[in-house]
This record gives sequence, structure tokens and C-alpha cells, in this order.
Amino acid sequence: MSNTKKLRKVFGFLLVFGPALFLILISTSRCKHRFKTLDDYGQVKHYSFTDSYGKTRTASEFKEELVLITTIQKTCPYDCSISFWRLNQLIYQHIRKNSHKKLKRVRIISFVTDGKGNPSNHAIMVRQMMEREVEGYDPKLWIIATGDVRSIYDIKNNNQTLLETGDQYYGGEAFQELMLLTDKQNHLRMVLKGNQEGLIRRMKESIALLLKQYDKDRAMRK
Repeated sequence: MSNTKKLRKVFGFLLVFGPALFLILISTSRCKHRFKTLDDYGQVKHYSFTDSYGKTRTASEFKEELVLITTIQKTCPYDCSISFWRLNQLIYQHIRKNSHKKLKRVRIISFVTDGKGNPSNHAIMVRQMMEREVEGYDPKLWIIATGDVRSIYDIKNNNQTLLETGDQYYGGEAFQELMLLTDKQNHLRMVLKGNQEGLIRRMKESIALLLKQYDKDRAMRK
């Protein structure tokens, strides 16, 4: 195959995934090699939110924990910006069933939006839906939040942003489809789409890789 044809295939791939997923192209390429630490994309904005019980919480509370940040809508589980069923089955249930082990330091925070990326006051309704639809739902592990989630996703790299807009995105906002993985220092370590099974599986692998990195660092200090 000529170099020209190869370049056309690469360009076509980029068009499919969109510029908002610039971190995917960087991060996932490294996961195919031997064990290597996830890239560090820097500090995520120090966020605060109100949980579904009306309690005000901040990012400081999750120091020393890994956090998976997503959005969620009151129309879930039927109409969601992420694949609700796959996030539940592939990641949450894995966390829940292993919460007595290393995964006890992993949390999911889902910010309720109105479907267009704006904060919604339907956190209680969403939590009630979770209690019906999610086996063994634990609000300490999967937190339903209300807050300015758009500001958390206001991340730029190489003159590109996660706040892309367009009709091809859920509610016209690309960030609603994305999952952010932050480490114990609230640094961004992975960004992947949450509406595709393969990418949700890859996020699960990224969580495991980050935990393995911490285990390795701990062993080296001994």
C-alpha cells in the first residue's frame, strides 16, 4: 500500500472520531506496548458539586482516589449521552464486586445535565432511577452530582478542546459523551468516549493500568 493511501486511511480515522478526542489518539497508542504508565495531562480544575442528598462536596474529598467523571441525564437508562448499561456492567459492577480490594479507591461521579450540557436539578430522580436499574447500587461508589460540569471538561491540548460542538454529538456537546479518568492528585490520565463498548472496556483497562502503576511505585519505595 502506498504512503498516500496509508495517510488517507489515517485521515479518515481522525474524521470519524473527531478533534475532541485528541487524547485518545495519544493515550491508547501507548497501551498496546509493554507496561507503561498512563500519560499525565495535568491538573483538572478544582471542582465542587452538590450530590443527590444535597451535600456540598469538592475534589479535595477524593484525594488519594481514582475518579471516573461522566455526565448522565434524567432520560437514562433509555436515552443517555453515555452507554449506561455498558458503564454499569463493565465498570461499575467490577468496582462494586471488588470494592474490598484495590478498587475501593475508585469512584464514579456522574453529573446530571439537561441533555444540552447544562446543569440539571434532577439528581434525586436520577438517583432513584439508579436504585431501580443498577444491581447493588451504592451512592458512595457511583455518585450522582449537580454542578458546572462543562468547566471540568474545559481542557485544551495542542490547540484543541474537549468542548467541541456539533450536530454529531449528543445534545450538540461533545463533552457529554466523554469519560475522564483522574488520578489521586486530580490529574487527568485518560479521556475516552462513553458511548462505545470497546472504549468503555479500554477505560476499564486504563483504571487497572493506573492502579498497577501505583502498586509499582509503592513497591519501589519499600
